[in-house]
Amino acid sequence: MPRDKDTNYIIEFIPMGNYVKVSAIDPDSGREVSIVGDPKRSDKELEQIAVQKLLYVLNKENKK
Repeated sequence: MPRDKDTNYIIEFIPMGNYVKVSAIDPDSGREVSIVGDPKRSDKELEQIAVQKLLYVLNKENKK
């Protein structure tokens, strides 16, 4: 499922001590993925990684 750069996702940041859990949710399908990252990284960078993972999962599911 190719997406353009203007597509919106729901992003959630949950600080957990020495790391931060970032969840990305596709509002159309309700599909959610999570990553664990270094809290020293920028929110933008962590968000990009989570969205990349979400797109990977959505594309993989659509190829089945």
